[in-house]
Amino acid sequence: TDFIEEARQARQLVLAGPLAGDFETVALSLLQVARGDVMTRDITLGAIRRALLELIIHFPVYRTYIAAPGRREADEPFFQQALDGAKTTLSEADWPLLEHLQRWLGGESLRQLPRSLRKIRRYACTRFQQLTSPAAAKAVEDTACYRSGILLSRNDVGFDPQHFSAPLQAFHDECLQRAEHFPRNMLTTATHDHKRGEDTRARIAVISERAEWFAGKVRRWREMTASRIQQLGDGAAPSPGDELMLFQILLGSWPLELRVDDQAAVEQYCTRILQWQEKALREAKLRTTWSDPNSDYESACRQHVEYLLLADEGAPLRDDIAAAAAELAPAGALNSLVQSLLRMTTPGVPDLYQGAEYWDFSLVDPDNRRPVDFTARQHSLASAASLDELLQSWHDGRIKQAVIRRTLQLRRRYPRLFSEGRYLPLAVSGEQAEQLLAFARELEGEWVVVVVPRLAADLLGDRGVPSIPAQRWGNTRIELPEALNGSEFERLFDGTTVSSQQASLEVARVLDGLSAAVLHTSMTANGESQQ
Repeated sequence: TDFIEEARQARQLVLAGPLAGDFETVALSLLQVARGDVMTRDITLGAIRRALLELIIHFPVYRTYIAAPGRREADEPFFQQALDGAKTTLSEADWPLLEHLQRWLGGESLRQLPRSLRKIRRYACTRFQQLTSPAAAKAVEDTACYRSGILLSRNDVGFDPQHFSAPLQAFHDECLQRAEHFPRNMLTTATHDHKRGEDTRARIAVISERAEWFAGKVRRWREMTASRIQQLGDGAAPSPGDELMLFQILLGSWPLELRVDDQAAVEQYCTRILQWQEKALREAKLRTTWSDPNSDYESACRQHVEYLLLADEGAPLRDDIAAAAAELAPAGALNSLVQSLLRMTTPGVPDLYQGAEYWDFSLVDPDNRRPVDFTARQHSLASAASLDELLQSWHDGRIKQAVIRRTLQLRRRYPRLFSEGRYLPLAVSGEQAEQLLAFARELEGEWVVVVVPRLAADLLGDRGVPSIPAQRWGNTRIELPEALNGSEFERLFDGTTVSSQQASLEVARVLDGLSAAVLHTSMTANGESQQ
């Protein structure tokens, strides 16, 4: 089942369960609206329930905004998408009722209604808006995100889980839209409510580049655990889907410093995983729920985790999982650095969740609300470690903190460049062009060029650090605007300079050392470049 279908089934479940009373309130208020018009007063409550249910099941956003003039113009495509979706599951006999719902729920101005009907219509609109938001939250965030286990890096708050990737141009188009319409909107990658920490997701995302490798690992691990799967009256425990999610969680959140022979540390990690698992199983609402826990299933799943992480017999599997996590870790860390850099340089206002200036391999709450060691972060801020030293000791997270610190310092020096500056996509040519993303920000002669890798697992190979050897970029070049021809740029993270030639930059020089770069230059009135 794809994610969209999982979300629709989950909406149906929550509207018939915890939100049933709210759903009935909206249906009854719409029945009152129908009875206020001689043309619709014969519509039955059953028909309204049927059409309203399908409308909400297919609603693509949390809510629309309805005021006295009606729905906002920006919301019309979303409402139309819900109507079109409802038509695919309702009989044609119900389609006219959908058109009535479209009109009643903000499709026409409340001001043109008789005063006696205005209050009834406003109440129906308000209750509808109050229903679609929790229906989406409970169905998508709190149910479907725990059911679909295809790629867990895509299952999080604010994500679009049915889309696993997008072309580079789509990224640039989104940034151009944000620069024009929402330049001061918040950009965030971690919150108190995320399902997985930003760096957990970044490591899991590497699986998408190594699908065959991951499939082979899963087959091997399932062979090793086959004898441990319990057969209950309602099926295997854990189910194949729940076990697949567990494998991804272990790969994504395995702490960089955790050794399999450190029993105390492994026990602490196991406690965190068990806490995550209980919540994940109950939120999915497939074999157990918060209101009606299935103790047999939960116990079998708990025993499975304890076998993987604590039992002597599980040691070979545990070693294999730890080694696989370590194999993904450098590419995951590079993804993390890129993610942090893009959050701070693309149009918008970057947000930094507490403690996330170091690696954040947290899971869902309460794990993502654990105390933060601010003392360690203060000490590393006060140190003067070189970029090479930070890269070699990347496990401790100081490299991430340094990238964040120096980029925020640049934003502080040139606030208007980032809040008001143009966003310019930059073309890339050469043998590794598809593995690179580049863009510029410009305002009144101040220029910043950002260069980051993408899909970098193959370029990294088996290196143990999140840094791509410069020679692997070959003849790859970044094309610059003609105004930057011959410009000299300062590399933000090490203070060295690179020069453009024939309005282009050689990637091997730009990404020598840290495999993500921010370049800065200032253009004088006569077109000369200054540091």
